[in-house]
Amino acid sequence: MDNGLRCPFEKAILSARCECEMATRFSIAEQMGVECRSDFACSNCTTLLALMRENARFALKLTNTTGNLAFGKEIKVMIGGLIGLQRLMMEGDGGTVRNVHALVQQAQTAYGSLRSIPYREIVKSIAAFQTKHRGGKGPSR
Repeated sequence: MDNGLRCPFEKAILSARCECEMATRFSIAEQMGVECRSDFACSNCTTLLALMRENARFALKLTNTTGNLAFGKEIKVMIGGLIGLQRLMMEGDGGTVRNVHALVQQAQTAYGSLRSIPYREIVKSIAAFQTKHRGGKGPSR
């Protein structure tokens, strides 16, 4: 199993807002991580994440999305994007995604390719996604 592929949606899975049948959690010392059991699934998720980032540039107020994004923006893209894709596929309206791999495959089948997905609808979900503040408190004033 140890193919060493880090899951592109690792942060979303570790946040407990998303799950995936291809994900395997691991811990090394104090660090938690998520590996993908499938080269194919990992490739598709990497492509989807890149397309969501690129399409959400304006909503995130970014000029470039090729490098690492700030944690909050990355979480908005990952979780907000997957929730938006799930809504687009009419698979639920909740705040969690049960199976990232199945959702990606369903979208690929429905639209013929990941590039053909109507990202305008997904970007609305990315822009609207709010990360929870630590300690259960609202934003500081």
